[in-house]
Amino acid sequence: MVLSVYNLTVRFDGEKPFTAVNAVSFTIEQGKTLAIVGESGSGKSLTALAVMGLLPKSASLTGEISLHSLVITKNEAIPIPNSQSPIPIIRGKDAGMVFQEPMSSLNPVMSIGKQLKEAILIHQKISRSAGKQLAIDWLRKVQLPNPEKIYARYPHQLSGGQKQRVMIAMAMCNHPALLIADEPTTSLDVTVQQEIIRLMHYLQQEHRSAMIFITHDLNLAATIADDVLVMYKGEMIEYGQCDKVMKHPQHPYTKALLACKPSPQQKGHRLPVVADFMEDGETKINKTNSINPQPAPTPIIQSPLPAPLLTVKNLRVWFTENKSMLGKPISYFKAVDDVSFILNKGETLGLVGESGSGKSTLSRSLVGLIPAHDGEIWFNGEDLAKLPIRGWSCVRRKIQMIFQDPYSSLNPRMTIGDMLAEPLMVHNVVPRNELQKEALRLLDLVQLPAGSMHRYPHQFSGGQRQRIGIARALALRPQLLVCDESVSALDVSIQAQILNLLKDLQQEFGLTYLFISHDLSVVHYFSDRVMVMHAGKIVESGDAEQVLKQPKDEYTKRLVAAMPGV
Repeated sequence: MVLSVYNLTVRFDGEKPFTAVNAVSFTIEQGKTLAIVGESGSGKSLTALAVMGLLPKSASLTGEISLHSLVITKNEAIPIPNSQSPIPIIRGKDAGMVFQEPMSSLNPVMSIGKQLKEAILIHQKISRSAGKQLAIDWLRKVQLPNPEKIYARYPHQLSGGQKQRVMIAMAMCNHPALLIADEPTTSLDVTVQQEIIRLMHYLQQEHRSAMIFITHDLNLAATIADDVLVMYKGEMIEYGQCDKVMKHPQHPYTKALLACKPSPQQKGHRLPVVADFMEDGETKINKTNSINPQPAPTPIIQSPLPAPLLTVKNLRVWFTENKSMLGKPISYFKAVDDVSFILNKGETLGLVGESGSGKSTLSRSLVGLIPAHDGEIWFNGEDLAKLPIRGWSCVRRKIQMIFQDPYSSLNPRMTIGDMLAEPLMVHNVVPRNELQKEALRLLDLVQLPAGSMHRYPHQFSGGQRQRIGIARALALRPQLLVCDESVSALDVSIQAQILNLLKDLQQEFGLTYLFISHDLSVVHYFSDRVMVMHAGKIVESGDAEQVLKQPKDEYTKRLVAAMPGV
């Protein structure tokens, strides 16, 4: 047995003490993987931090955690009683951890190679030159191209998937008995996600490590785990073999997590949410559950599509790569290259592709944040590609954007009420004496309480902040909403709530959406039509059902094949 956790309880003291993890027990054998699944706040990451001895000072720990011959207390590892060995340092050597956001885990002012070599030299008694060579070997082992060049680069010079590979190398380079991966693929493309999971599984089997894989997605857990532990509000509610839990879930919360994830069968129906399954602490079986469908949910009625709202013709967005001695561009990076499409009023057009395919660049050019190199963008009879900066003031009332990360797009020093009132004042949407009333109406639209007016962004959860971003986008009463990866970082249950909300708002206000995501299952569920983008070009487009079930382009086929659960 590599890891044994018995009756783990983590409490936080203070004015309002609470128990974040309550009586959690599990074991992991050598070469096996345990997936810990649950929403944000369920206690998944705190359980992992307890195993690593990284709990904050305000936390108190009870129970027993045994890693080989070690018993782990809150912030250190100590030998089991009667052991004669000295107190070892387990982090990095006996247990390694891959964090969710690699950019915040890597030092931005140190080269990749220096950070990896440092992790090796701390635990292995070898020379610095041998440490450098071993670091390069590990960069090669995690399948990074040109490892000698990657060694000298800095974190900002790597893609998200490449940074995550570096984190895996740092966690595995000292051959730990236990590897903990905390949401390591949440913000990655489905194809990169599949590559990372395949790589972690390969390295785990090569070194016979035990692994804890933390995620909010049961379908993803099923691709890598032997056993699964489902957590809800700090409690373990289901624990067993992964196949058994997936095929025959016992607890309604587990059924909710499975049902919340968009699937081809749910196209045209409202997504179930956790609240449908759980009520006041009492379990309630939801009759619209995709596992026990009796009867089917009420289908969302699609109205006939009217005239085009947005027409894009031969759009090119190029960035200068090299200039001549006279300062004239001589070569370009073609982020968007000869893209054409039509978006009809009241329609949802999905745009899918990997990072770097040009999706976000295309969306930013449509809202005037990036100038077009060439081409036409016709909106309400006006070519936005040739619109002067002054002319965008009126257009911005009609086209708004919902960003991927709501926290970084909200001003941390402004209350939510002030944030909603600001665009209303700038564009004279309502009289000044009605600003507060209109802000309250917007909060009500996105199902947030009136008390949110006086709070700041950091006082809300990720799902609530995304609702605030939607409310701010709706403040100007736009015709077109560009949703740029607006649900990709959310728990599957929160994601379902936001998708249902966007559908409701579309029906109520006749909104038109350009919905951008790297998750083809979400795009298929939410969209009427889908475009697939690769290397700056649209490689396939058509009805959402047709693109998912009968893809024609090889790139689209790879995206579909990489979708968990499909």
